[in-house]
Amino acid sequence: MKRCVQKMISKVPVWIFLPVFLLVFLPVSVPAAETASGAGTVPAGERFDRGLIAIRTPEGVFTSWRMLPKDDAEAVFTLLRDGRPIASLDARHGTNYLDPEGNGESVYSVRCGEEVSPEVNVWTDGSLTLTLDLPEEQTMPDGSVCRYRPNDMTCADLDGDGRLELVVKWDPSNSHDNAHDGSTGTTIFDAYTLDGKKLWRVDLGVNVRSGAHYSPFLVCDLDGNGRAELLCKTADGTIDGLGRILGDPKADYRRENGRILDGPEFLTVFDGLTGAALCTVDYPAPRTVRRMDKSREGWGDDYGNRCDRFLACAASLDGKRTSAVFCRGYYTAAYVMAFDFDGQMLKLRWFHRSETPGEGLYGEGNHSLAVGDLDGDGKDEIVFGAAALDDDGTVLYRTGLGHGDALHLFADGEDEKLRVFAVHEMKSADYGMEVRSAEGKVLWGIRSGFDVGRGMAADIDPDSPGHEVWSSASNGVWSLDGKKLSDRRPSQNFRIYWDGDLQDELFDRGCVESWKNGRLEDFGKRKGAAAINGTKSNPNLQADFLGDWREEIILSDAQDPARIHIFSTTIPTSCRVNCLLTDHVYRMAVVWQNTGYNQPPHLGRPLFKMVRDPEVEKREMRKEK
Repeated sequence: MKRCVQKMISKVPVWIFLPVFLLVFLPVSVPAAETASGAGTVPAGERFDRGLIAIRTPEGVFTSWRMLPKDDAEAVFTLLRDGRPIASLDARHGTNYLDPEGNGESVYSVRCGEEVSPEVNVWTDGSLTLTLDLPEEQTMPDGSVCRYRPNDMTCADLDGDGRLELVVKWDPSNSHDNAHDGSTGTTIFDAYTLDGKKLWRVDLGVNVRSGAHYSPFLVCDLDGNGRAELLCKTADGTIDGLGRILGDPKADYRRENGRILDGPEFLTVFDGLTGAALCTVDYPAPRTVRRMDKSREGWGDDYGNRCDRFLACAASLDGKRTSAVFCRGYYTAAYVMAFDFDGQMLKLRWFHRSETPGEGLYGEGNHSLAVGDLDGDGKDEIVFGAAALDDDGTVLYRTGLGHGDALHLFADGEDEKLRVFAVHEMKSADYGMEVRSAEGKVLWGIRSGFDVGRGMAADIDPDSPGHEVWSSASNGVWSLDGKKLSDRRPSQNFRIYWDGDLQDELFDRGCVESWKNGRLEDFGKRKGAAAINGTKSNPNLQADFLGDWREEIILSDAQDPARIHIFSTTIPTSCRVNCLLTDHVYRMAVVWQNTGYNQPPHLGRPLFKMVRDPEVEKREMRKEK
């Protein structure tokens, strides 16, 4: 594998260290970091251990661990097997090592300076399989029965030990899109350690309908205590992790057609360690549009299709702490609310209303959103489909291009500026796919005249600098400045870092493929793993939550609904890159990844500018002096 200095490398930002007291009880911490395109922090108080993993391969045991912003670029990592040093890796090596003498009984740890990570066991079958606590079947009012499978997931540190845990959303077999009638099973959330220990279960109860658009969930550290919380919309009958019931336990607002259009709605913060409900407030966004126009109920329908479309994200709206943002509606009216949590109280920071056609966010929303510092003021803005909100909840821009299914926010090029790539459903002469600046100026696009359902932005071509874009209407691949590069159209599902070079690979239907080198992995054939969300074919979760900077994939088991499989690459790389979760835009993207139509996370700095190279760092430090 050739050295990772094949591309340009730029200066590493100045890292602002966390207070010293955090280091007393955790050997490894991630300091708040200035980034070129984010508000400058990972979620308040969040910190990571080494994330060491060991995976058995035919050639030996492949080990991989995190590099952190606090590490010197020339840091030497010593890998230990069974307590004895077996390799010393300096700046010429990445943070991974293939141990040809290792076996399934070996245990590994890694040392950097005086810090030694906890020992880990080997994933003996090439991946980590966890058996979850499968919820029981549920019987609907009409006598039908639903069963459960693991659906969207996220990762966060729930207990403050520097290791990440998983939060799983269970999907009932009768979950529904908002456009369809029918009763559904309840929405259930579980938390698990990576050892497979179940921490808690939260059941939203019969008064929250199940489906892709009803229950986006946030898991992040809002109060800065080093432990993440779970936030989601709740109702009468929600059961927290301690078995306590919120509101009226006997209330049942389900109509005969299965829809829920009555009854109180809440927003609840649950403790990440116990699942206990810490704070519950009324959900401020109403089911009815305040400005009643001539359309049906102001939403364009009267059966809950548009009013029950929900989105959520986390954002650093003041450049210091992390706030929770929840949204209602995007086809027509749109309500967006920002909340702060201080450990006890959940307080409304601002409440944006777009209720007038042709103004603000009205009709501009997507099935997802994105978060980053769009205007360079050190605070996050929210890309709400074809429009954006400023950090104070006012409209930053409106393009007028309307609703779409796919949305990508990413940094590209030497200037490190954020770009937006989106596709649209408008069937007029407006753009079917377009690239715009962070400030909302459409740079170029392609008019399709029909609904464009999929689109992707990723750096897949090593012969063309920066990102490429394509869509289900593009019949090819374009450079970010609008030059057509190929007539061949790749997958439009997820981008992923997997093979160790500085290009993206692509994930779709259980497979990882390289634009130039073809298929690299087939998890279905290898392990009987399956993607989720039907034709969307998403992973349960994609994020850099273990090992070095390449990303992990979680997939369900195709046969056993109680099992999930965690996959991590075993391809060596000499690139040294900080854990991607320390990039603010990427971290926020992992938080909102489960929202609506899942979208892959992107970086807030180009990857080649995140490579840790000691010579470049020394040169840039001399320039600053």
